[in-house]
Amino acid sequence: MAAHPSFSEFFDSDRSSAAPAPLAAAETVYCFSILAEAEPGVMPRVLELFAKRGLTPTRWHSDVTGPKKPGEGRELAIDVQVNGLDVATGDYIARCLRQVYQVETVLTSQKHVAR
Repeated sequence: MAAHPSFSEFFDSDRSSAAPAPLAAAETVYCFSILAEAEPGVMPRVLELFAKRGLTPTRWHSDVTGPKKPGEGRELAIDVQVNGLDVATGDYIARCLRQVYQVETVLTSQKHVAR
């Protein structure tokens, strides 16, 4: 049976020689902000670029914005986040997204989240 440390071992003030606890490693989250025409086929075409690489976005949010006036097109704003995506792959996906039919703008950023 394994021995468990006692409560006093966790709070012992005489343990000044103990090494500091390691800092949590930060995970990179690659973020895509996409502006496109509000058409039904845009979202599947965007998602396909991730799916064919075996990536599942950890966050997907989309909104249809713009005027509802006749004759004026509406816009689709999509925010996608993928954890653990390296910069080279993220940049490549962004270039591919810019070539998708009806996608107007693709912006990218990265954030680092403590694990």
